[in-house]
Amino acid sequence: MTSPYCERAIEDALKHGNALLKFISRNNVGLTGSHECGFYLPKIVHGLFTPHGPEKGANSKHDLTITWQDGRVTESVITFYGNKTRSEYRLTRFGKDFPFLNEGVVGDMLVLISTAPGEALAYVLDFDEDIEEIQSTLGVDAFGKWGVFIDGAPATEENEDACVERRIRQFSAGFTSFPPNDVFSAATLDILKGCSKKFSKKPLDLVLVEAYSTEYELFRAVERIVCQNDVSGRLFKDIDDFLKVAGSIMNRRKSRAGRSFENHVHAILEAAKVPHKMRPDLGPDGTPDIIIPSQEAYLDPSCPPEKLMVVGLKTTCKDRWRQVTQEGLKVPRKHLITLQQGVTATQLKQMEAANVSLVVPTPFHKHYPSDGVVQPLTMESFVEAARRLTIRD
Repeated sequence: MTSPYCERAIEDALKHGNALLKFISRNNVGLTGSHECGFYLPKIVHGLFTPHGPEKGANSKHDLTITWQDGRVTESVITFYGNKTRSEYRLTRFGKDFPFLNEGVVGDMLVLISTAPGEALAYVLDFDEDIEEIQSTLGVDAFGKWGVFIDGAPATEENEDACVERRIRQFSAGFTSFPPNDVFSAATLDILKGCSKKFSKKPLDLVLVEAYSTEYELFRAVERIVCQNDVSGRLFKDIDDFLKVAGSIMNRRKSRAGRSFENHVHAILEAAKVPHKMRPDLGPDGTPDIIIPSQEAYLDPSCPPEKLMVVGLKTTCKDRWRQVTQEGLKVPRKHLITLQQGVTATQLKQMEAANVSLVVPTPFHKHYPSDGVVQPLTMESFVEAARRLTIRD
């Protein structure tokens, strides 16, 4: 069940035809020693939220009146810094007692919607279901730095690598219906390996992030072709008919995201020769996402818990991380692999107290607090630990 804030954010984004989606980072809220708090924004805000382009060697400011989800209004400003080595937009000036720029919102999603020149609406979503719902509805993936929805369609700031783009077009052109999720994942790895001889040699953290992001682009390309007849030029019988088609598209997007993540973690473990079982049936102990080294080992009473790993997989985990503690009860310490871009120090402490070790790709570690808390593992360190665990004595 999505929150009223999420529903309003989606409604406003569709009404005005645009939205900027961005995970709030530690740097945004001033936890990394930056001299001024504020939201860093992509260059695509030019023309959407500010008329001032990213001119090298110059600074520019544009006033932006923002109405936030709780009704407060801020007279904010978007500044482009182009002097010396800097080249970035930043949204600042929120007034006193502003509730959406502190440690508690790290990892939440900022949704910024342009409504008129110099005016915008803003929402901060903190529930995993809300974050998944708005991305699925708008067709935007913000698991990189940001996601942008413009004129009713996703947008990107930079062109994709020509080879990847070409092969995505070639792959998607031949489909009249959706292939299985496994086909998408396998094709994604083929494309990345075919377009980059060094892809397989990259750190596992980068492999996971690139594979997941590229598969999303591949899925979107197929979706545009397969769903064309359902959404373009069709006369819907009634509202229920329209909602049925829209619901089917959004549900497919959400289920694809989770399975894509599973498939690429599975591929990494296979390539690393780490024995494991995906979605094992452990009877009364549930069905965790992964057991290392095997389902049989877990069910063997003579196998000690320290020779086992129970692993959960969640693209976001701000409020879902506790689910991993409810399965594979034989193993006290759980591992949770996620693409979540930042949580609070309090949440990290709660995870540690619950014996949950977070595994986060290296590019996202900068969004996590570093003082006084246990740091997330990298994919590299997690896989190495799994290798050591499964070495026979």
